[in-house]
Amino acid sequence: MNAAQITAFQANGGITPLMTASVLTSCVFAALLLWGVWAIRTAYSGWAEQRLNQRQFLGVVIRFTAMYLALTFVLLP
Repeated sequence: MNAAQITAFQANGGITPLMTASVLTSCVFAALLLWGVWAIRTAYSGWAEQRLNQRQFLGVVIRFTAMYLALTFVLLP
């Protein structure tokens, strides 16, 4: 964005584009962490009740970890 666009964005929105990007990135990570806690807790409950085996449970944990690392690499500078 050039200086005029940044000034217009800040005048209309009240915050800078950098702050907006930070808030959106934080929301993405918060949603991902909430989903991850839900997914891992659900998988753990299934594993504890022997509806999932240990390999399936670890698959859920590894997929969540991979997704978190990928988004960290893509979204954080």
